[in-house]
Amino acid sequence: MFDIFEAVIIMEKILSIGNSFSTDATRYLEPLSAKAKRNLMVRNLFVGGCSLEMHVNNLETDQLVYEYQKNGEFLNLISLKNALKMAEWDHITLQQASHYSGFYETYEPYLSKLVKTIKAICPNARLHWHQTWAYEHDSDHPNFPDYNSSQQEMYAKIKSVSNLVASNYSFSLIPVGSVIQAVREHPSFDSRNGGLTLCRDGFHLSYTYGRYLAALVWAYHFLGETALKSTFVPFGAELNLLDVIRQKTIHYFSSLKQE
Repeated sequence: MFDIFEAVIIMEKILSIGNSFSTDATRYLEPLSAKAKRNLMVRNLFVGGCSLEMHVNNLETDQLVYEYQKNGEFLNLISLKNALKMAEWDHITLQQASHYSGFYETYEPYLSKLVKTIKAICPNARLHWHQTWAYEHDSDHPNFPDYNSSQQEMYAKIKSVSNLVASNYSFSLIPVGSVIQAVREHPSFDSRNGGLTLCRDGFHLSYTYGRYLAALVWAYHFLGETALKSTFVPFGAELNLLDVIRQKTIHYFSSLKQE
């Protein structure tokens, strides 16, 4: 039977062109949007460690190298070009591989090539830049030394480059890295001083609080304050810690409005 409430729900379709970091960020995004009147259909294109250069190579070869994911789960293999044609996407997100995110010289000419193709195939889609996060302070990622193994240096470089990219291309910025850094300042998540880490291996997000945080930032970015009506709770999460994340997210987006 047709539910009358379905008539007032607007489905917005999001395609994320990314890697494991976009898997982390979108894993809980659909559940978080379930109570909103603008519901989200989210699909992620996953190739581990995929950089902008790799995305361009994949685009040119048109091979079935991407996992087409829903809620972090494999649906099928697909090419980038076919994924762009899969639906009338309302939003498309882009990002750089985490280890290159703070180095603008790794972005071009690849980003401009991607944007040109996306606009040709999906002219009505709005483009967004997913700001990735700095690694944990004690991460053993092989590229962390490129940032002098400093979380603060890595974050500063990612923030600077992501702002530049968003400005140059008129992208709407999804500030996951900035909110993560803000949450790390709270004693509950200050891993340097006994708090919980938001990463499960020093760079990927933890399955509970890290992924919840990233998805909440995305939900707030796309849905505004209605994202806060969600009652979704990741398995094993403590409500008081989720509230810390929610309050930090609200504060960050409120500060943007005041600028």
